[in-house]
Amino acid sequence: MAEIITLLAQKRDAVGRKTDELRAQNLVPAVLYGFGTEPVMVQVNRGDFGRVYAKTGESTIVELDIEGIKHPVLVQDVSYDPLTDEPIHIDFRRINMDEKVETTITIKLVGISPAVKDLGGTLVQSLEEVEVSALPSALVREIELNIAPLATFDDVLRVSDMQIPQGIEILTDAQETVALVQAAITEDQIKAMEAQATESIENVAKQEAELAKAKEEEKAKE
Repeated sequence: MAEIITLLAQKRDAVGRKTDELRAQNLVPAVLYGFGTEPVMVQVNRGDFGRVYAKTGESTIVELDIEGIKHPVLVQDVSYDPLTDEPIHIDFRRINMDEKVETTITIKLVGISPAVKDLGGTLVQSLEEVEVSALPSALVREIELNIAPLATFDDVLRVSDMQIPQGIEILTDAQETVALVQAAITEDQIKAMEAQATESIENVAKQEAELAKAKEEEKAKE
């Protein structure tokens, strides 16, 4: 079981527009809900939360310490300011450590692909995370997948190729593609794409001109 990180929180009374005052003080309004508790409005330090979230994500247990009372939680959801990208609200879900939970775990690609290194291809990760079921104590921040088997442009890594930590059940389809390497676009392909785009633009312009002409002729008849 990985070390559980503690995050300090305080109960809050501020709601609605008053929460803007909290954010100005480097605090983030949040709510705790879930197993064995009524919803509780809390606030956490923005910097402390950022450091904890960077290590845990949404798939590792956090010990939320609300004025001395500790709750095992998962970060269920984080809302961000669209301009500053700072967290503006957090949902903490309290969990039962003796019951399995369903969540998602990030996939981290590691290693070197010969198709990238030797053939000049582009690595494409088509699946960023997998859905899992596990006891909270078995959850991990991320699951690594070695891309060394991607030696040609025909090779594909699927969910079934991942080494899953003990105690975690993968719910995502085992045949779903995680990563592959695409061949670099050649100069001839680029020219062909540019020619196709130019042709499409010319066709649109021609259609618009014909439509305008038809409208003028119809108006003249009137």
